[in-house]
Amino acid sequence: MRKIVHRHLGKVVAGAAIAVAGTAVMVGITLPGTAGADETGGTNSGQAAEQAAQGQGAGAVQPGVVEQAPNEGDKGTGNDPLTDDEMDRAAKLAASPQMRTAAEDVDGDRGPQRVGVDLAEPDVDELNDPSAPRRAEVTFYDYKADALVTRTVNLDTGKVEGTTTEHGVQPPLGRAEYAEAAKILIADPLGAGMKADFKDATDKELTSPDQLLLNGAVYRATPGAQPAVLDKCGEHRCVRLFPKVKNGPWIDARSFVIDLSARKVAGLDIG
Repeated sequence: MRKIVHRHLGKVVAGAAIAVAGTAVMVGITLPGTAGADETGGTNSGQAAEQAAQGQGAGAVQPGVVEQAPNEGDKGTGNDPLTDDEMDRAAKLAASPQMRTAAEDVDGDRGPQRVGVDLAEPDVDELNDPSAPRRAEVTFYDYKADALVTRTVNLDTGKVEGTTTEHGVQPPLGRAEYAEAAKILIADPLGAGMKADFKDATDKELTSPDQLLLNGAVYRATPGAQPAVLDKCGEHRCVRLFPKVKNGPWIDARSFVIDLSARKVAGLDIG
């Protein structure tokens, strides 16, 4: 990992992403004028002639053509991945009027936060049945009840066939949740260091999550390892952000945890 510049609480990170750094793969590229070059820097004449002859025989290589992906249609078949239309329809069918009224999303608005829509596994007796109905599993997070709600929707009949409600289950966060976490941190006094680092990197004020590329991870409380304000993380939906300046450096925000359920920010002592 490259050097972290310790200027503010945010700490701008020059180079690789924090905690999400991938593995760099070195790719060898032969540059024009180097393959088969002689000691004087010229191309070997024998090889050049042979290559020219081959090129004349086979014809010039045509440039690649990028084609648009075929229209996926409004409905898939069998075990095909859900289409966009199927996912939208399943989410609408799964969110009952009662849920839309009683639940809250990450912004505090009415209706649950949509987390994901996936193709449901077929029943055992339907495994070899080509006419078996397609089903979708739609997951929501209800911030009012701090509950993960999963509903199974039959896409053929439009009916909800099953519902499960779980507490203390934290699936990966979505884009809207990352954005709301950044919004809360920017508005909190603890976000002053991050804003200062952004100003250093861009000479602009950080006022919106739209100015950042956001990633992060769910945070769960560890007894004795965090301030008391974070004791409910795991029961509450909490996140540690890994923000990046667009076209710029990463900002080290690892010492902050945003409790999306309580809409609070706390600092960790990470040394």
